[in-house]
Amino acid sequence: MWMNLPGFLRIQPAMIAGLALFFTGGGVAAAADTISKTALRAAVKRGAKLVVGRQESLGPSGTISSEWPYEGVYRVRRPGKRGGIIPMGYRVGGTAICSWALLKTPAFRSSKLTQAAVKRGRDFIVASLKDPLMSPGFNSTYDVRGWGHAYGLQFLLEARASGKLGTRKAFDEPIRKLVSILESTEIVRIGGWNYSRRGGASKSSPPSTFMTAATLQALFAAAASGFKVDPDVVDRALDSLEDARLDSGTFQYATYPRVKSGRGFEDIPGAVGRMPLCEVTLYLAGRGKVERIRSSLEAFFEHWGELEKRRKKTGTHEPPYMIAPYYFFFAHYYAAQAIELLPTRLRSAYRQRLYKLLWKIRESDGGWNDRVFERSKSYSTAMSILAILQPGLDKPAAWKKK
Repeated sequence: MWMNLPGFLRIQPAMIAGLALFFTGGGVAAAADTISKTALRAAVKRGAKLVVGRQESLGPSGTISSEWPYEGVYRVRRPGKRGGIIPMGYRVGGTAICSWALLKTPAFRSSKLTQAAVKRGRDFIVASLKDPLMSPGFNSTYDVRGWGHAYGLQFLLEARASGKLGTRKAFDEPIRKLVSILESTEIVRIGGWNYSRRGGASKSSPPSTFMTAATLQALFAAAASGFKVDPDVVDRALDSLEDARLDSGTFQYATYPRVKSGRGFEDIPGAVGRMPLCEVTLYLAGRGKVERIRSSLEAFFEHWGELEKRRKKTGTHEPPYMIAPYYFFFAHYYAAQAIELLPTRLRSAYRQRLYKLLWKIRESDGGWNDRVFERSKSYSTAMSILAILQPGLDKPAAWKKK
């Protein structure tokens, strides 16, 4: 390329500006191709309206619409119910993420409909803590209630800090309860968390790196807000993340340091959905470096196409990289979070790279969806909104061991 560069530039002089941006740290296209602030604001506004309009209820007939359930392939059975139903962990987790996103939008300040929807979401999450399927525990070898615990905690902390959804004191009890549940449901001896445990709750099982990292961020936020968090629980979980890191910079799907193949799940394309999240979480605890965060982002952008191949497809883990569709917008949110921890001079270019990918797969109604299930458009749109808003949000809380 270098030998032919002058001729290349004579053919396409407009690319000069793009190359200038590349060498200042971003690799994005020319400024004329950027997603404008006006377009970003409009997308957030339209997305928020879409999410508000999709609030529903999976409760008994006549129950007020107060939730945004996430939908995946997993179902549970309940006494007196025919067939499988969406588990409570998905209902709470999806509601928490949508409520969190709406709380951060300009629409929350100006729209009474948005405010009312978020308040209903808050009430649903708090009330769900009394449901047996959200109590401390683990059912058989697969149980997703931990996602509800982690993101329920994250939202309630955001709601408490906002001062717009009730007094701070009103949130203290449910926050303490969720912290306690997460501490009591860590994987025995090893630490960390996983929705899939081959030995069930009573035996050690490899922790999921991406669930562990996301849960740790919620616990970091709780500690930063003055709530007591067991440092031993945090240390064990952080150790498990470090044990799962490969020399290539990838992270195992589940921590199993004795067997690191570097293939499939562990090949770089198979891990880019969790690499930025894991690197950020370790960095927040003083166990990482900005250089590692940037490398994880470069891997995310380079291999984004492998994530896109699995978006809105059936099944879960498909070869060659065993990528599941549910990684998609989860990965984009945490990539956006990672960008804001880079040096200031690099952020704008990286943001544009992310926005362009989001615009590439934005749907005609202004929403986003990574599953074959229409219901999961609410979650996917909320994650996209949070990714777009990330530059204006507070940095994630660091872990300060006391």
